[in-house]
Formats: sequence, C-alpha cells, structure tokens
Amino acid sequence: MGFLHHKEDAEDLTQEVFIRAYQSLSRFKGDSAFSTWLYRIAVNASLNKIRQSPLKRILQRFDNPAGENKEISFSISDKDDPENILIRQEHVEWVQNALDSLPENQRTAIVLSKYDDLSQEKIAGIMDTTEGAVEALLQRAKKNIREKLSAERKNI
Repeated sequence: MGFLHHKEDAEDLTQEVFIRAYQSLSRFKGDSAFSTWLYRIAVNASLNKIRQSPLKRILQRFDNPAGENKEISFSISDKDDPENILIRQEHVEWVQNALDSLPENQRTAIVLSKYDDLSQEKIAGIMDTTEGAVEALLQRAKKNIREKLSAERKNI
C-alpha cells in the first residue's frame, strides 16, 4: 500500500510477489533471512509496477476527478462533519503525493520504515546497503516530504 496507494493493486501485486517467490525459491541462497529476500522481491515488484504504469495512474485520476480516494480508511464518529472528512482525505492525498515525488531509494526506505515498521538494519538488508546509508535516505526523505507538504500548505 505504501507504494501503490490502491488496495486492489496492492492485493494483485501481493499475489504476484508470492508467485515470483515460489518460482524463485530454488535461487534463495540463505545468505540473508527469508523475510529479507521476500521483501526485496516485493519492493522490486512494487517499483516495477510504479515504473510501468504512469499512464494508468493518469487515467485513474481522470476517472476520479473529484480527488476521491476510495482506499482511504479512517473511522468516522458522530462528531465528524463532512468538511472534516474532506480535509482528512485531502491530507492523506498530500502525503501520498509527497511520497510519490520522492526519489525511488528515498521512497523505498521511508515506506519500509514507516508503513512496514522495519528497523534500519532490516531495511539495509532489503536495499542491499549500509545502515548509515538508510539513515541518510530516511533523513533526506523526511526533509523532502516536509518541504513538499509545506509548499502544499502555502498553496491553500
């Protein structure tokens, strides 16, 4: 979900990832944890899906001109009025757009950290880099997201 932002796409890709993992099981060398290997397949598949579908994403936005995101989930209480719901939907969209604008390696690091709650050590294994590099990527990603959201806020 952190990469694709759409439940159906994420579910389809999850099935593809498990099929790829099963088909590649003979190539798993055991040099890393199985979960790290599986995450790497999932990250690569997610990034490939994003790279392959810019036209599809544009068409989805035309299909959804009001900016409705059917995948946004949050609890609605009696106190919530339609304006507050729309504001929250808009905030979620801003965050998703900020994530999508990040360079690929920063997006990967932040999604694995914040969406999947993985440690820097595990992220380094998945991304095949050092923990220091992951820390730097996370700091740059947070800075870029802050700047993007700040600019968006000024446009209100």
